[in-house]
Amino acid sequence: MKKKSKPRPARPCSEIPAQLLGDDTALAAENMEAILGSPSNVLAMDDRALLDKVEMRGVRMLLELNKPELALRAHAITSTVIVFGGTQIVERAAAERRLAEARRALEGAPLDRALSREVARSERLLERSRYYDAAREFARLVSIDNQCDDRREFVIVTGGGPGIMEAANRGAFDVGCQSIGLNIKLPAEQQPNPFITPELCFQFKYFALRKFHFILRAAAVVLFPGGFGTLDEMFETLTLRQTHRMQPVPIILFGREYWSRIIDFRQMADDGVVADEHLDLFSWAETAEDAWRQIVEFHERTPPPQA
Repeated sequence: MKKKSKPRPARPCSEIPAQLLGDDTALAAENMEAILGSPSNVLAMDDRALLDKVEMRGVRMLLELNKPELALRAHAITSTVIVFGGTQIVERAAAERRLAEARRALEGAPLDRALSREVARSERLLERSRYYDAAREFARLVSIDNQCDDRREFVIVTGGGPGIMEAANRGAFDVGCQSIGLNIKLPAEQQPNPFITPELCFQFKYFALRKFHFILRAAAVVLFPGGFGTLDEMFETLTLRQTHRMQPVPIILFGREYWSRIIDFRQMADDGVVADEHLDLFSWAETAEDAWRQIVEFHERTPPPQA
């Protein structure tokens, strides 16, 4: 039988204050100042140092979940149309300036391979500037007839940054309609573009919560040419649809020439890594009118999600 250990004797206090407080109001006032200046005396919701602690990550994530949700409900936004696309695809005038600067730099050092490469890239981006115009026109078409009632449907939502995102927010802005920007803090600070509805521009720390808000009310996803970020968003959406973890929505790849060169979807099916029917999860569009028509026809068969 295990012996019970004897309780340890209480240790006497080794330090006794040399001076009792008594009626010493000066010491009391000094202590009160310390109390009022202590972080423990700050309301938890106002304590930034507390909220920044690793242990409070769950609280921060909950805030990022609820803040946009409350705002979108207050604006009666019941469904959205997501526009994804590259930050480097800008309007034609900006693309022309970039190309002119690259050519001037190359004239000063014609043997510089990096400068020659920049000219070639700038020429391609100038060609791609047509997608900026298409995204802007698409957002105009989507927005103009769907924000007239108390409920706002098919509201444009983007990542809030430059390039294609700016074009889509700008298209809604052109026709006096609301649009949403879900921005995120990045190592190279990304400022929101100036065409987002001010009350609907949100800043995120966590990609997961940002993606959640993209998908939650989505009635369609339109992917313009872009880079790693656009590819990430494309495959995340396709995977969610493939696994039936999100509502049925049209997923439209805008610009078949671009996407077919970047990804060989047919080869993926031929190699057996995706099923043939998974290629039906997305469709193609070449014009703003065609993309909007596909969305309208889809929702004539399947009503958009209600938040």
